[in-house]
Amino acid sequence: MKLVTCLHEGKERVGALTAEGAALLPYADMNTLIETASLAELEAALPGTLAVPLAEMTLLAPIPRPRQDVICLGMNYRDHEKEAAKYDADAFAKDKPAAVYFSKRVSRAGDPDGVIPRYEGLVERLDYEAELAVIIGKTARNVRAEEAGDYVFGYTVLNDVSARDLQTGHKQWYFGKSLDGFTPMGPCILTANETAFPPALDISCSVNGEERQRSNTALLIHGVAEVIAELSAGMTLLPGTIIATGTPAGVGMGLEPPEFLRAGDVVECTVQGVGTLRSTVR
Repeated sequence: MKLVTCLHEGKERVGALTAEGAALLPYADMNTLIETASLAELEAALPGTLAVPLAEMTLLAPIPRPRQDVICLGMNYRDHEKEAAKYDADAFAKDKPAAVYFSKRVSRAGDPDGVIPRYEGLVERLDYEAELAVIIGKTARNVRAEEAGDYVFGYTVLNDVSARDLQTGHKQWYFGKSLDGFTPMGPCILTANETAFPPALDISCSVNGEERQRSNTALLIHGVAEVIAELSAGMTLLPGTIIATGTPAGVGMGLEPPEFLRAGDVVECTVQGVGTLRSTVR
């Protein structure tokens, strides 16, 4: 099942994609749906639900207002780890095998076919990062790795937009990752029952039609099960928690010479089975 948040007749609604459009569901928002509805309940509700054509709605980020900061993994593909260290060893050199975690503040997630703000005068090195985002479906605490799949509600595409000059200019990455509009997400949530666990999905990114990134989530250094087990050993992961699993090589700072985003650029991030998240820099 593919779940969406959309704007329909001036109201924000949640729905499930069908061949006819989107079947609108009776939940206040996606966070409420994740916390209270089972997949069996959603599937049972679909046959009697009228589908609205996609042309009559505007797709929004599937979770427009995350309840907490997005949890992110840094340098979680070997090839990206190498290109990042080459760009700035002081900022990105990884001298321990442990996972690199950071958070990304999101007051409002960017919509599919939305805008990435340029922040002229503040940001000179604007970059993209295509990522698979994992969405937790139930309260997770002290989860064993072999049980981690039971806690995954679904997956979406996330572009971890980054201001490299702010990111490397401060000791922490938080500011350079958290500007308003720096978390485009979507176009939907692919529910966990639609793909094997752990997910082995192709992931790619193009800029103005030129492919820059291509990999597969099977190549994550720290896989989804390991991450959920490690994080839940010391913190409670609530339903709706979003974990961005890292990006493969091919980001702008990793090119030779580096090539950062400019106004008018169109960035398309794709995850197999989920879809394509398209954003325009303005």
